Amino acid sequence: MLVRLTSSTSGEMIMLAEHARVFFDWIGKECTARGVFTKEQLPEAIARLHQGVEEEKQAIRLQLQEKAREKAREKQGGGDDDEADEDKESGPREDVTLGQRAQPLIHLMEWTLKEGGFILWEASGDF
Repeated sequence: MLVRLTSSTSGEMIMLAEHARVFFDWIGKECTARGVFTKEQLPEAIARLHQGVEEEKQAIRLQLQEKAREKAREKQGGGDDDEADEDKESGPREDVTLGQRAQPLIHLMEWTLKEGGFILWEASGDF
């Protein structure tokens, strides 16, 4: 399902409902088929999105640190399995994070706030 967000001043964007659901949870909005971010709600929504992005970055850092510790423990164990593990992991994965996916919404909200507008959202149903 798609969610269309339309700014009264700054254009529109479309995102997948699964991502919008996470962002709306961060913000504290219900995932209804239609809704609005008023001019008064935008500053807090932007701040909560930034906080969510930072929390995700911290969680990713912790995961990477834990993987590095595990890899170091495996190397200390001294098995030949290291080469097989490296073959399974053919280079670093470059997944798109939620923090990256949040950037267009953050920019839309910031521009809308700057111009004194509001944002409406619409989906085919609650998401």
